Amino acid sequence: MDTRSYTTKVSFAKEEKSWLLVDAENEVLGRLASKVAYLLRGKHKPTFTPHLDMGDNVIVINAEKVRLTGKKMTDKVYVRHTGYPGGQRYGTPKTFLQSKPTFVVERAVKKMLPTTRLGEAIFKNLHVVVGNKHEHEAQQPKAVNLKTVLEKKSK
Repeated sequence: MDTRSYTTKVSFAKEEKSWLLVDAENEVLGRLASKVAYLLRGKHKPTFTPHLDMGDNVIVINAEKVRLTGKKMTDKVYVRHTGYPGGQRYGTPKTFLQSKPTFVVERAVKKMLPTTRLGEAIFKNLHVVVGNKHEHEAQQPKAVNLKTVLEKKSK
């Protein structure tokens, strides 16, 4: 028996990253974030390798028009600490969508990526923009329909 026939094929070739455009208007935040993280990791490609950055660059437009279900707009709390005694600060998605709308989408996607150096490198491929205009027109991004991203293919 030839044991070499059982080896796993791994793609080490650097392939060109494509640019994808995602519209966040009227999308539920968690579902949007999971699909964007899926595209950033490169899991939609047949050459996906877990320890390599195989994903594409993703541009998310209309970040301020994202939806949250239930009472999360006022009841969900983002907690941070300044580093000083008594420096714990709180914020809700409602306040952040008014002041920094990109933070809500970026935070949701970042929490769905690995918390390693690879996850940090993958997160740099995400570009979140308020409104329709973005500065990456020269890359000719392809629009992605989020309804078909994680759809299972029936046989």
